[in-house]
Amino acid sequence: MTSTNEKKIDLKQSIDFIRILIYAAIVGLGAGVLGTLFTFSVNYVTQLRTNYPWLIYFLPIGGIVIVMLYKLAKYKDAGTDLVINSIHSEPHLPVRIGPLIFISSVITHLFGGSAGREGAALQIGGSVGSFVSKTFRLTEEDKKTLIMSGMSGCFSALFGTPLTAAILPLEVVHVGYMEYAALLPCAIASLVGHSVAIAMNLVEPMHHIGTVPNLDAITTLAVIGLSLLAGLVSRLFVFSLHKTHHIFAMIENAYVRAIIGGAIIIILTLLVGNQDYNGVGSQMIERSLSGNVPIYAFLLKILFTAITLSAGYKGGEIIPSLIIGATLGSAFGTIFGLPAGLWAEVGMVAVFCGVTNCPITSLLIGFELFNFQASSFLLIAVAISYIVSGYSGLYKAQMIIFSKTSRKRIERNTN
Repeated sequence: MTSTNEKKIDLKQSIDFIRILIYAAIVGLGAGVLGTLFTFSVNYVTQLRTNYPWLIYFLPIGGIVIVMLYKLAKYKDAGTDLVINSIHSEPHLPVRIGPLIFISSVITHLFGGSAGREGAALQIGGSVGSFVSKTFRLTEEDKKTLIMSGMSGCFSALFGTPLTAAILPLEVVHVGYMEYAALLPCAIASLVGHSVAIAMNLVEPMHHIGTVPNLDAITTLAVIGLSLLAGLVSRLFVFSLHKTHHIFAMIENAYVRAIIGGAIIIILTLLVGNQDYNGVGSQMIERSLSGNVPIYAFLLKILFTAITLSAGYKGGEIIPSLIIGATLGSAFGTIFGLPAGLWAEVGMVAVFCGVTNCPITSLLIGFELFNFQASSFLLIAVAISYIVSGYSGLYKAQMIIFSKTSRKRIERNTN
């Protein structure tokens, strides 16, 4: 028979959980509004740079402004790793991280730095969750849940992928282990954030790849080959980011780092002869689906992104990884005479999985961006890339809990 004390404990836990769900909805609302405003801002400055391509020559000045902002705020940026670390341990996430990454990412995109948006989304959302937690004086564990919820809400508003956004914070923190207690709060925040984006007329377009062939022996061999290649390219991308960061870190003065990095991006842009690899570059995904990209495009995107982020400019690595994968897959299809659209999708999802170590999230983003097309192909690609990519990753704070090939517990960071 259940005792009176046990009933009281169960009732208190239920009330506390309902309270967290309400806070998660509030976090999702705030993160959704900020995420949508951020997307509008990035889209606006991207269009501005498209209309006035000479703005790229001011990239070093933009870098100086970014460094100045962080110095004035007395904040040493650790990027998305700081958000992940705040979930691993005591969640000390400064509220000022939100406006700092918002403004600095917009500056980066205005002047043509090669970066994504999701790094800012995860940091903005995390800061919203931290702010709500501090405002209501919640416990450390509840703070972690709301930080994850904020990540979901902002990511969902930016990408228009509520399923992906609900799972990403659960999977990216610990590889091989998920905190399911945060699933419902993250799901609520994700749906609220997505609803805010829709209410503010921000709807991300669905991509189409045309007719999907049957998964026969030939196509199976092809998807296995591309998946193996994508796993290796994901390693190359992560290695390039870490190595370039180490090289730029040798320049002690942050202003000089930004100036040199900005100058290199300008020179590379002039050598390429266009700005396809500057800014978000999401148009490259559509071009990849139609097979209209050079076979070396993925290498150029790796180079542009690694230099931009290592020099101190702000943004994210996820959209660049999607572009790298899409251009890789498109090149693969071109070389072997296969339909570019399908292989661009497979490459995109496989590289995303390789750099994030998040197989479930990778499947979901493939389903949501492509209307569940080629699901069998994506399943094979994710499973293979997850193994081939090894134990490296975009985020050094990400904790590998279990081996990727056995049930052995290893517990180490993705360094």
